[in-house]
Amino acid sequence: MDEYMSAPRVWGLMCPGSREEVTRARRWTRDILNGHPCAHDAELIVSELGSNALTHTASGTPYGTFQLTLSLSPRTVAISVTDEGGHPEEPRHTEADPDDTHGRGLTIVMALARRLDITGSQHGRTVTAQLVAPEQAGATTC
Repeated sequence: MDEYMSAPRVWGLMCPGSREEVTRARRWTRDILNGHPCAHDAELIVSELGSNALTHTASGTPYGTFQLTLSLSPRTVAISVTDEGGHPEEPRHTEADPDDTHGRGLTIVMALARRLDITGSQHGRTVTAQLVAPEQAGATTC
């Protein structure tokens, strides 16, 4: 089957706006990236971006959805989460107090990703995090 696939390979998943879907999105990401050195970081990024979409946008409403896209090339994994909008401000990095239970998601994503892009408007945004696997053979982390 791989002989019919082009590089990069792209997968998409539409998720209804419920918290359980973040778990499904993580599992889906883990299955696709099985054995890839960026798999664990990608799974964490999917969790953070999916949770942010549900918490801060119309994606978390009863009929809301978010779209997850994974793009995989030999060394790069791009994770994109598209929400349904509804929030006038662009996602931004914040400094959470030590006792806060929220406010660290985008900071975590920025620490893991080589690049972070945010596009769109209050009508829907896409946040894309790019991971790059190490060049050396046998390396196991991004």
